[in-house]
Amino acid sequence: MAIKSFTDLIVWQKGHSFVLEIYKTTSQFPKDELYGLTSQIKRAVISITSNIAEGFVRHFKKEKVQFYYVSLGSATEVQNQLLIARDLHFIDTDQFNLLNGRVNEIARMTNSLIRSINYS
Repeated sequence: MAIKSFTDLIVWQKGHSFVLEIYKTTSQFPKDELYGLTSQIKRAVISITSNIAEGFVRHFKKEKVQFYYVSLGSATEVQNQLLIARDLHFIDTDQFNLLNGRVNEIARMTNSLIRSINYS
C-alpha cells in the first residue's frame, strides 16, 4: 500500500490512538490539575502526532527529520509526565506500565522513521 497521507503512517495511527487514550485517562485527574499536569500532558501528546503530520508534508529530508525529532521530544515529555502522574497517584502502576509501553513503542517507531529518512 502506498503512503499518500500522514494518516497512512502506522506511527501516526498508533499516536492518534494514544492521544485518545491519554484524554480518557486525564479526565480522571483531579480538577485542580486542569491547568497543570492535565494540560501539559495533553499538549505534549498532541504534539507527537501533529509533528509527524507536519513532517510528512515537508519536501526536504532535513525539514522532515526536524519535525520527527520534535515529535520524539514530545514523546519524552509524555514519559516524564506519566512518571509524575504515577508518583502523585493519579494513575496506578498498571495504567502507568500500559501507557508508558505505548509511548515507548511510538518513540521507537519515530526513531525508525527518522533512520529511514536519513538512510534513503
